[in-house]
Amino acid sequence: MKNIFFYQTVIGVIGIAEKGNAVTDLYFPGEKTPEDAVVSETEILKEAGKQLRAYLAGKLRNFTLPLAPSGTEFMLRVWKSLLAIPYGETRSYQEIAQSVGNKKASRAVGLANNRNPIPVFIPCHRVIGANGKLIGYGGGLDLKAYLLELERVTLAAGD
Repeated sequence: MKNIFFYQTVIGVIGIAEKGNAVTDLYFPGEKTPEDAVVSETEILKEAGKQLRAYLAGKLRNFTLPLAPSGTEFMLRVWKSLLAIPYGETRSYQEIAQSVGNKKASRAVGLANNRNPIPVFIPCHRVIGANGKLIGYGGGLDLKAYLLELERVTLAAGD
């Protein structure tokens, strides 16, 4: 059984879900949430909400949450690679493809990014086009730009 709870943030109401004491999903405003999830603020969800708000306030750079995304073996490798992108930095789809052992898998990396069930916590917003342009984001390109700018400004401020 999945538990879900909703948190008011500067980017809107965010739904966070967990199962088995690990975060499984993050839902942006307007995204469909699972109908069979129980609305219940568990300890892990409370901590996830606290860390998300701290991140969005520019006060947290690294999440320390147990994550349990569901996907194929390739997707899991891509998401693990995304977790290695340092705060405030970006990587291209091709660089991620190379990091998972298949330099020709840029499109597959894009698909894995698109299917990332735990955006922000698994920082798919840090993946950009080879030309430096922002490409695709589940929460929209404006949100992707906002998150990247938040990280850039926080680093520049030295917080």
